[in-house]
Amino acid sequence: MSRFCFVHAADLHLDTPFEGVGRADVRVRDALRDASLDAWDDLVRLTIDRQAAFLLLAGDIYDGAQRGVRAQLRLRRGLERLAERGIQAFVIHGNHDPTEGWSAIRSWPPLVTVFDSKSVQSAPVERDGQRLATVHGISYAQPAVTENLALRFRRGGEPGLHIGLLHCNVGGNAEHESYSPCTLDDLRRAGMDYWALGHIHQRQVLVEGGPWVVYPGNLQGRSPKASELGPKGAMVVEVDDAGVRGVDFAPVDRVRFARCEVEVSGCNDLAELEAELWRQGEWVRERNEGRGVLLRAVLAGHDGPHADLQRPGVIDELLRDLRQQAEGLTPFLWWQGIQDQTRIGVDRELIRGRGDFSAELIAAVDALAEDPDRRERFIAQRLQALQDRGFHRWIPDVPADEAMDLLREAEDLALNLLEQEEQS
Repeated sequence: MSRFCFVHAADLHLDTPFEGVGRADVRVRDALRDASLDAWDDLVRLTIDRQAAFLLLAGDIYDGAQRGVRAQLRLRRGLERLAERGIQAFVIHGNHDPTEGWSAIRSWPPLVTVFDSKSVQSAPVERDGQRLATVHGISYAQPAVTENLALRFRRGGEPGLHIGLLHCNVGGNAEHESYSPCTLDDLRRAGMDYWALGHIHQRQVLVEGGPWVVYPGNLQGRSPKASELGPKGAMVVEVDDAGVRGVDFAPVDRVRFARCEVEVSGCNDLAELEAELWRQGEWVRERNEGRGVLLRAVLAGHDGPHADLQRPGVIDELLRDLRQQAEGLTPFLWWQGIQDQTRIGVDRELIRGRGDFSAELIAAVDALAEDPDRRERFIAQRLQALQDRGFHRWIPDVPADEAMDLLREAEDLALNLLEQEEQS
């Protein structure tokens, strides 16, 4: 088996809607609208430039079963470009784009294999009469596949590399639905050399060899969630006579979601805080290789301008001013939001030992922090009480990963008022 490489990508979500963007300006909205499709074009270009033998697409090519025409046509054009250069492509469908979904494409270019959902199929990769690899794959028929599809895979006796192409959740990753749940032992038993996985948006190499088990992450970040932050792209896998010898990440995203944390304790006032935020924004832009950046700032620490930040409208005005300063930057910097996690300068340990109402408040919030189920019930009960009073239209959904931050903010506000009253 001679040396070659292949490219592994997943979760393209072509023509995806972006989440948590809010009222971005026109330039940002235009860039986001085309970002997933432009990232696909760059993936095709990467595959050609690296002279890859083939491209693997591990599911969720589209964002929904009712696939947009623009996304389908763009996908086909990219596959045509690969076929013109003799590069094979292997495609499976995942929970977002199951085979039961509508398709405007009735036929695919030559050298393209789209695996169906009936059984695991195997397809060869050959060059100069030599079999380089065999790709085994299966698509989802419906969005919610709870069967462990990894158990259907078995290595055959063909020479060359054996690759499993699967959209699945290995080890029960809690950030994603448990579709086609499986374990590393399930994957090992199939006898593959490389598992090309999709579904998890955070790039991960779960196992290096025996077999390789790899999630490339999604092709283009879609929201400010932790799994969507930072560079996004594909894996370039190098192969020689001994098998897979290395995996390199290659970014192809056009727009990045980023997060920075700013310590407020060293800032005397809001002017110094704004200057520090701007320095952080410039640093983030420099680190992101000329891509447009949607940046969320998290304010941490205690004292400093903490009290000023509690005044109504201050954070909104600060955000508006930062956006005005960033107008005209190329590539763009869009300040997506400012999250205030600053604390008042109180000695919580001292308060805990006092045994008063403030101590009981801290103990109650600590208990909620340690018990997610109890926290969820607590929030649901309070929200229900507000809804019963007719305030439901003004109550936004509370994402699970932000619930504790909101409780800590409420704790700070209450402690601040209690301690001020104690001192007066």
